[in-house]
Parts: sequence; C-alpha cells; structure tokens
Amino acid sequence: MSDEKKTQRLVIDDTPYETRYTRKFEQRKPWQPPDPRRVLAFIPGSIIEINVEPGQRVRWGDSLLILEAMKMKNDVTAAQDSVVKAVHVKKGDKVMKNQLLIEFE
Repeated sequence: MSDEKKTQRLVIDDTPYETRYTRKFEQRKPWQPPDPRRVLAFIPGSIIEINVEPGQRVRWGDSLLILEAMKMKNDVTAAQDSVVKAVHVKKGDKVMKNQLLIEFE
C-alpha cells in the first residue's frame, strides 16, 4: 500500500496547478449563497427580546430580535422589506451558530 496521494488538477484564473487535496478538503460542504428569506444566528447566544410576529410586515433595518452573546446585545435587523412567515425561537431560548431564527415569505 502506497503512502502517495493522487495529484489533482486545480485551475485558478486560467492557470492550471497540480496539487494534492486533503481528505478534509475533499469532504467539505460546498459554499451556498445565503437565503434572504431565512435569518440565521451568526453566533451562539440567548434570545432576550423578539420584536416581530408571524404576518408582520418589516422594512429594511427594522429590529427583528436581540441576540445576547458574550455579554453583548446584538440587534438582528431585517436585510430587506418582507413579511414574517415564522419565528422559530422564543424569548429565553439558547441558540447555536447557524440556527434558524426567522423565516420570511
């Protein structure tokens, strides 16, 4: 059994390179653009205030909720004008990074 890994071709800016990918790199999750209809927790923390409810119309910059993390209160705001479809957390909930908080229609 050989310790050598198979080299692979990688093209960056039209320039080909021969390289070896690590197992971690090969098994990585592909990047996806963020979905503007979903608000995710950007840091683990606690929900200390919710300012919206399902069916409510929000405008860009409106406060959706307050997420407390590392003794700092983070005001999570709307990134676009929309209508709240669902709120998936309640006051006092502890959330993990990338947990779904709010959905828009």
